[in-house]
Amino acid sequence: MMASIGEFDPLNTRVPATKIEVTVSCRNLLDVDTFSKSDPVVVLYLQAAGTKEWREFGRTEVIDNTLNPDFVRKFVLDFFFEEKQNLRFDVYNVDSRSCNISKHVSFLGQTFCTLGEIIGSTGGRLERTLSGIPGKKCGVIIFSAEELSNCRDIATMQLCANKLDKKDFFGKSDPFLVFYRSNEDGTFTICHKTEVIKNTLNPVWQPFTIPVRALCNGDYDRTVKVDVYDWDRDGSHDFIGEFTTSYRELSRGQNQFNVYEVLNPKKKGKKKKYINSGTVTLLSFKVESEYTFVDFIRGGTQLNFTVAIDFTASNGNPSQPTSLHYMSPYQMNAYAMALKAVGEIIQDYDSDKLFPAYGFGAKLPPDGKVSHAFPLSGDSDNPNCVGIEGVLEAYFQSLRTVQLYGPTNFAPVITQVANCAAEITDGSQYFVLLMITDGVISDMVQTKEAVVNASSLPMSIIIVGVGPAEFDAMEELDGDEVRVSSRGRLAERDIVQFVPFRDYIDRSGNQVLSMARLAKDVLAEIPEQLLSFMKSRGIEPRPALSTSPLPELHRHI
Repeated sequence: MMASIGEFDPLNTRVPATKIEVTVSCRNLLDVDTFSKSDPVVVLYLQAAGTKEWREFGRTEVIDNTLNPDFVRKFVLDFFFEEKQNLRFDVYNVDSRSCNISKHVSFLGQTFCTLGEIIGSTGGRLERTLSGIPGKKCGVIIFSAEELSNCRDIATMQLCANKLDKKDFFGKSDPFLVFYRSNEDGTFTICHKTEVIKNTLNPVWQPFTIPVRALCNGDYDRTVKVDVYDWDRDGSHDFIGEFTTSYRELSRGQNQFNVYEVLNPKKKGKKKKYINSGTVTLLSFKVESEYTFVDFIRGGTQLNFTVAIDFTASNGNPSQPTSLHYMSPYQMNAYAMALKAVGEIIQDYDSDKLFPAYGFGAKLPPDGKVSHAFPLSGDSDNPNCVGIEGVLEAYFQSLRTVQLYGPTNFAPVITQVANCAAEITDGSQYFVLLMITDGVISDMVQTKEAVVNASSLPMSIIIVGVGPAEFDAMEELDGDEVRVSSRGRLAERDIVQFVPFRDYIDRSGNQVLSMARLAKDVLAEIPEQLLSFMKSRGIEPRPALSTSPLPELHRHI
């Protein structure tokens, strides 16, 4: 028990994801019943990361006698921007109300998509054609996504205590509080720790702020457990006692019900006259809403994805199997894997699916001039490639036409993308630059300057290091520990995320798993970075884009 409170790191505890409610409708389903129309139901299957296996997540209700159902029962899914969350929707016609779908149903069609595609589609509404029955038109399925409102609430509260047990031999106690939310399985997860107040039995703690979903995962009546400890320098904090509450109780604010007896079960069992180990009182409580990443995406903010690939000679001759750019017919090289892993997730939030792609550090035909920002498409007027597959094709084509050279200069590409970002700072676009490199950076001074300049723009930079090189210099650009600075100017925001790909490679050779791990880590910071830009500029999300309404039909519910 004690170890867990010592290891609590408020920055790295995973807050439960934001919850997305997916509503399903179908139009023009196949009619398979002889005497009436079909009785449809939709079953949702999820795919675990890095596996091919599908598991049933849930199903809608069955609606009798309609080919155009609007289902009432919704699917509530946890949303992680940094994961590719594959979904499969199967539509069946039900002949009986048995739970066993295989016995009493006929298949009406299916479709596949990702949760990101639904959220990233205009106004959070996605329409897909159903397929799966050869030679038949199966109709369409329509999804709309909405973020559950309690995901954006931030609670601020202040507590004090009275007459806590004295635990220290020479002084009074040094109390602090530890908050836990309860999980579905009855276990507890730590979610907040107050500061320590020295040498008092009547502490008043500073107000603190916590996302409501971290406190109760959206269930207002779920138990919140609070432990009271006496701090000790050696980490063996003494347990004073505990009490339980819930978000709903706390949200009533200061009143006689928000005074809690601190109880120590051991003492209670031993001492007949034991009453309590003190009391804790809620002094104030307020809740505010914050805008979320999903709010901006639903309001029409587009993610613009740009790729830059390292074509320096240190990668090795592309025709040799030892080269990091080797094009094997059997498996993707590390560059292609990193590009596909990150690109396949970001593309869901970019409606035109046109991705500028550049190379740096190569000699270009016909005159062998070295370039640090040449379009892989070969067309300097139009660096766009169509889809992630288009970027991969342009990358492989460039390997056949340019000469790998050097040095490894990052600044030109960063400046190029920053110039685009500087033109659109109204919140309608956010730029993500993925740079994939095998080596040590040659223009660190200029790159730092470019990063500091870009940090005030709607832009994030992801750097993936491939191969065995030492990437220590890159850590300097990733401002997690120390904010990047150039000529005495600090970066306004931390916009660079660097990772070495080798840390994510699955030992058993499962490329899908390696790619999922990489994407999860490099993309995890993007939503926060986007929000920090919007906040710094006072930009609010536009209202969710209105979508064309569903065709007006007689509703069967």
